[in-house]
Amino acid sequence: MLLNFLLLVLGFIVLIKGADLMVGGASSLAKQFNVSSLIIGLTIVAFGTSAPEMTVNIINSLHGRNEAIFGNIIGSNMFNLLLILGVTGVIYPLVVQKSTVRYEVPYSLFGIALLWILVNDQLLHGAEKNILSRSDAFLLFTGFLVFLFYIYRSLQTKTEADEEPITEYTVPVSLLMVIAGIGMLVGGGYLVTENAVKIAYYFGLSEKLIGLTILAVGTSLPELATTVVAAFKKRTDIAIGNVIGSNIFNIFLILSVNGMIRPVHYPEHQYETYVEPAILNTDLYMLAIGTVLLLISMFTLTRNKIDRWEALILLIMYLGYTYFLIDRN
Repeated sequence: MLLNFLLLVLGFIVLIKGADLMVGGASSLAKQFNVSSLIIGLTIVAFGTSAPEMTVNIINSLHGRNEAIFGNIIGSNMFNLLLILGVTGVIYPLVVQKSTVRYEVPYSLFGIALLWILVNDQLLHGAEKNILSRSDAFLLFTGFLVFLFYIYRSLQTKTEADEEPITEYTVPVSLLMVIAGIGMLVGGGYLVTENAVKIAYYFGLSEKLIGLTILAVGTSLPELATTVVAAFKKRTDIAIGNVIGSNIFNIFLILSVNGMIRPVHYPEHQYETYVEPAILNTDLYMLAIGTVLLLISMFTLTRNKIDRWEALILLIMYLGYTYFLIDRN
């Protein structure tokens, strides 16, 4: 079992380094072809921080691990929203752009509501099972395309004055970085998923709990690193934009890819006398409540700003949620 823990940690390290290599190489290639750094940041870098979730969930999808698929996405979004924003907000109060308040946070909340509607077939339609079907997945992917169009429109009103410089490499080196990064993502994702499942079975833990905790935290480490660094640099618009953008990517892109690969069963508990529908609904409700609290915090005391005490509330909420997960299991 010690070997499984060590391989799990190694897998996370390989995942994060692979995402870093892929983003660095892809950004360099894009710069070589005169793609603006803003577009690179909103597309390649944003996707790069979500690449670990994508890789882990594709592997889980191929193995039919439905609880881990949904648990990883919901847990990652909870980690991003409550713990990452909580920690960074305590470090430095987060000033939020008006566009984030008006569009991005509400769109993230819309994604949660849409996902709830799509996967609760038993509750809403009296179906035998809850399934994220391929048609549901295409609907989520359409929502992702809408978000990309919103980003494209946003580019027309933004400048590149505050963008971080991008390190440029030669084309062969950039291509090698991208290929190596993808390879490390696949290898690291395999190490993480296989060893996390073995640990879960050894301790009698459900795939759902592993997805909501270990996989969620591990695959969200790139977002944590990016956001904390942005907070220390007092670039708080990047900090909160990275978190909300990642949450939107996770629901609309990653789950849509999972559903298109193979329809995903949204789990329920089977008892001797009845079926408890959609046991992950409680986690979705918690995610929705956290998103609403984030939105409310934009209008309390200092407008368009998450103050330290509001960030502390988010952090306490995550600690309480973690206790609830352990107790529920």
